[in-house]
Amino acid sequence: MALHKIIKIIALLLSVAGIIFLAMIVSKGDEEVTATGYGVDGFLYVAYIIFAIVIAFVLVFVLKGIFEGNIKRTLMSVGAFLLIVAISYVLADSTPMQMQEGEMLSSSGSKWVGTGLYAFYIMAILAIGAMVFSGIKKVTK
Repeated sequence: MALHKIIKIIALLLSVAGIIFLAMIVSKGDEEVTATGYGVDGFLYVAYIIFAIVIAFVLVFVLKGIFEGNIKRTLMSVGAFLLIVAISYVLADSTPMQMQEGEMLSSSGSKWVGTGLYAFYIMAILAIGAMVFSGIKKVTK
């Protein structure tokens, strides 16, 4: 119960700090904030702190869930994901490309962008297939 109270107090303090920095930004006006960046740094620091806290909680609870659950099933899921990434990496093209800003995207960068796209496509197809299969299975019962 004490941890819950501490988290509520921290959330309240971060909320108040965010509101204060937002008020500072709004009170100065668009032109001055754009020219000087007044108040933006504090607002960003609050956002960074909140982001770090969220990432820490996600990592703690994910790791807790992994070790409390079925480790064999978890490792099989991670292995399947890594297999999809490996297949995507093999399928991806590594041709350097010119970006809109005029800079060149390296062959390695192009390969990893292609890997991400292929991994997304494969997982989207698997997700849609699972939904269709589940719907058909439910209708046939």
